[in-house]
Amino acid sequence: MSGICGVLNLDGAPIVAHELERLTAFLDFRGPDARHEWVGGEVGLGHTLLRTSRLEAEHQPLSLDGEVWITADARIDGQAELRRKLKASCREVPATAHDAALILHAYSVWGEECTGHLIGDFAFAIWDGRRKRLFCARDHFGVKPFFYALVNGCFVFSNTLNCVRAHPRVGSTLNELAIADFLLFERNQDPTTTIYGEVRRLAPAECLTVDATGVKARRYWTLPFEARVQYRAAGEYVERFEELLGLAVADRVRTDRVSFTMSGGMDSAGVAATASARLSSNTSPLALHANTTVYDWLMPDEERFYAGLVAEKLGISISYRAIDDYKLYERYDDLGAYLPEPFHDPLAVVALDLTKDAASHGRVVLTGYDGDALFSESPRPYFRHLIREGRLGRFMTSAIRFAMSERKILPAGALKSLNPLAARSKPWREPYPPWLNPDFEHRLRLGERFAGYTDRAPVTHPIRPFAFKTFDYLMRHSTFFDRSDPGCTGYHVEYRHPLLDLRLLEHCLSLPPYPWCMRKEILRHSMRGVLPERVLTRPKTPASACPYHERLKNEESRWVDRFAASRATSAFVDRDKIPSTHGEADPYAAWVNLRPLSLDLWLRKNSHSLVS
Repeated sequence: MSGICGVLNLDGAPIVAHELERLTAFLDFRGPDARHEWVGGEVGLGHTLLRTSRLEAEHQPLSLDGEVWITADARIDGQAELRRKLKASCREVPATAHDAALILHAYSVWGEECTGHLIGDFAFAIWDGRRKRLFCARDHFGVKPFFYALVNGCFVFSNTLNCVRAHPRVGSTLNELAIADFLLFERNQDPTTTIYGEVRRLAPAECLTVDATGVKARRYWTLPFEARVQYRAAGEYVERFEELLGLAVADRVRTDRVSFTMSGGMDSAGVAATASARLSSNTSPLALHANTTVYDWLMPDEERFYAGLVAEKLGISISYRAIDDYKLYERYDDLGAYLPEPFHDPLAVVALDLTKDAASHGRVVLTGYDGDALFSESPRPYFRHLIREGRLGRFMTSAIRFAMSERKILPAGALKSLNPLAARSKPWREPYPPWLNPDFEHRLRLGERFAGYTDRAPVTHPIRPFAFKTFDYLMRHSTFFDRSDPGCTGYHVEYRHPLLDLRLLEHCLSLPPYPWCMRKEILRHSMRGVLPERVLTRPKTPASACPYHERLKNEESRWVDRFAASRATSAFVDRDKIPSTHGEADPYAAWVNLRPLSLDLWLRKNSHSLVS
């Protein structure tokens, strides 16, 4: 939404005003509607505002008492409930208090435990002048980024990586382990690191305090593990789900113009339908528009047809961007800040152009991420759980209903798989790349690093293993949402994800997976009569082909096998050992062997960075 930055000199030295002004000005591209700084001796905060609501009148950095100051990129959800909790703690909050002010009120009541009372997407820093302490936090799934550096007693932070690097004390030495992790895994194994050695990031659901004793980070939230919800009637499940989905969407629609990244599936369509229902019940006008990427000839694709059905049913406008003609690594030299760190996506410009399309309509985009994890669990772990707990009556009832819904009896193989003592098949193991520079590989002991990752036991859950694996991955992959953040796209657009709403997510994780969270049953029940029947009954099918792999079959893609590695890249990769990717039959092998090319292109754009 906005740009935030700040500097704290731990030795008490006064802030150099023009340095803070320079950092804040760097963020003008994020917040074109206002820019302000505040300096209080050894600390300075900056803020640039991107207004996403007609009602916003916030002025940051903000203080309620002249002692405690905040700069925030935040959307706080569930405000009515938060206000009730604050009132119960004898804290009266004005009706005009905006998101940043609500955070300050929460901090005044609960101190650093305020994060346990906040939901939404946020990255903020609070200077507590009484305690001479800076308190910073990032939201639960890391939708908002937060970067910082501590160099020679100077703490610099921002929600934009290159803003931190713009401070004169912060260097540009590359983090070799981050480069190794990119080549091996495409993400840093330590979610608090970046590609630059002196710049770190807060991991999702983390907060930190900074004072004269140093920097201390901690996790303030973890995925709920034990909660269970049981209602008497099926209608109660659907009613509560619809209530929470409505709240999640309404909290993210505080504007008169909303776009959707809409496929022809139920997740994004369900979000659009819920927003459309708000339009019909709201006196304020709300203009809705959908953007959909489609393939017309490169590969089989039905998204144009199904997304069109949804748009027609809901009465919203829709634009299609055909992406058949995009070439591998197209316009990489023009991506600019979109790639502040190495990013492996040969078709990265597609997402950037989709954001450009959304920006032409408004500043808020709603997505359907991640309905697959939330609503598409296999029933087998749940059935095994019932057997293990001796709840045979419920198991038999559920198994019979499942067999009837599938129109077939449970085969012997399925029955065997329900045995909680049955041996599990070994998971697929990713192959180790053969093209790492031997000196680099040996010096950082990358073989051991790779084995330690692939041998690590995954986070699991007795009845929702797929959901927990996915959401745990989000929290460990702390850069997951960076590509859609204005700090990378450069567009005045904020992506919001209603299905990641904490209230909705925790509720869905507590439901019996069968029948409600198998094949999106609860969403399907909720959308009957709202979405087209053909969308509700559309089977979930994997993509018929990989877009990048289809392009690798074209003659014009032969160049990917002829690239000459730069000197910087050769420090990490043995170019001669990279197999040919043009025409490679295995899509995954081609994907892995394109990583060195993605790194090479990024290093050429960042040749000013030095490796220690």
